[in-house]
Amino acid sequence: MEELTDRQRAILEYVARHIAEERFPPTIREIGQAMGIRSTNGVNDHLKALERKGYLERGEMKSRALVPTRLAWKTVGVRQPGQPQVPTAPAADGPRTLRALAGGRSGPPSPIGAPRLVGGRDDDLMDVPLLGRVAAGAPILAAENHESTMRIDPSLLGRGSKEGIFALRIQGDSMIGDGILDGDLVFVRSQPTARTGEIVVAMIEGEATVKRYYPEGDRIRLQPSNPALAPIYVHGRDARAADIVGIVVGVFRQI
Repeated sequence: MEELTDRQRAILEYVARHIAEERFPPTIREIGQAMGIRSTNGVNDHLKALERKGYLERGEMKSRALVPTRLAWKTVGVRQPGQPQVPTAPAADGPRTLRALAGGRSGPPSPIGAPRLVGGRDDDLMDVPLLGRVAAGAPILAAENHESTMRIDPSLLGRGSKEGIFALRIQGDSMIGDGILDGDLVFVRSQPTARTGEIVVAMIEGEATVKRYYPEGDRIRLQPSNPALAPIYVHGRDARAADIVGIVVGVFRQI
């Protein structure tokens, strides 16, 4: 087995300790901040070396997908907390991510703000959590607080499954060509995959954005519908990663 450089060993130990303490792996950006490496490409080069030497395994184009091998745990002397899994959220007492909230919550719906968007009998309506704001321009960190619960008519959501539905408030104008404007609410069905051309909520290294999804060989194109804005490309070889949180199934606008 090839020897590790001092920097590689430090990165490996940081990843292992992060998993042991937080129960989920760090992102490339977090590793760079911890190690004082400004370039994500620089971090990625070290991670590739650790993979090649048999100390790390990584999922393709997924954030928080670093998994130390048995050799790694033994090498850095950190106690392995069982088999680590790629999580969807930090621990319950830490900040909740967009995906964690999208996956559901326990207990009765919040009584804060429960507008009925479409008429009908009360028992025909469904509760949808409003999770905050998401960018429809350059990716920004989505609000991580559960703002309120909305009561809506399921007919707003089309024919698909009504499970795992959540709402986000749009910020930005990159999707105006699809009739999604700044301040609109979009209804999103939580799922990790999408078909070509569907409008998705995507996470890029912990930041969320709404775009049309186009897989193109070894890269993903996240396409705005505003001709003034450029698409976002995420390559398999890139340091950053893209995860699909869900697909947009409805839009609501207050006049």
